[in-house]
Amino acid sequence: MASSCRVGYAAGVRLAYHVMSSPVGLLLLVRSERGLRFVDFLERRSLKRAFATHAEAAPDAEWVPSLLGLKPVVDQLEGYFCGTRTVFDLPLDLVGTDFQLKTWRALRAIPYGRTRTYGQIAKSIGQPGAARAVGLANNQNPVPIVIPCHRVIGANGSLTGYGGGLPRKRRLLELEARFARLEDRV
Repeated sequence: MASSCRVGYAAGVRLAYHVMSSPVGLLLLVRSERGLRFVDFLERRSLKRAFATHAEAAPDAEWVPSLLGLKPVVDQLEGYFCGTRTVFDLPLDLVGTDFQLKTWRALRAIPYGRTRTYGQIAKSIGQPGAARAVGLANNQNPVPIVIPCHRVIGANGSLTGYGGGLPRKRRLLELEARFARLEDRV
């Protein structure tokens, strides 16, 4: 009998959550004891459906509402949306393959207000032919905004896929560009 290997948590993990309002819509913030685990764009999904999307990665999780447990995340995101924070300093609890983790580290290195192509990210992680794989890892980013996958664009400079939708990606890039210009004037 073959055993299946699943990336995720052991059963029974406790996940604290909070829903915050932002300029790009409602955000579901989720953290484990180790750090921020998910940032989800709620859209029209209920909390129950949002929790269900994480059922495989967190079977039998105990979902506990907790603004206090997520206050540092809320504060840093609010600073980001106000233009006073350009880098996040939060403990993260990322679960992914080695390639995904390497890609997500590279995304965090993209400077605020700047963009990179999928090919540039692939080169930066030592796999220049892996632009499509970078795109897939980008799509699987569990903490968008904090890990700025919105800063990755197509080779021709166009905005390409974003889990939160292209209008939201455009809004995040415009927000960063506006605050980066203000910073350059100071």
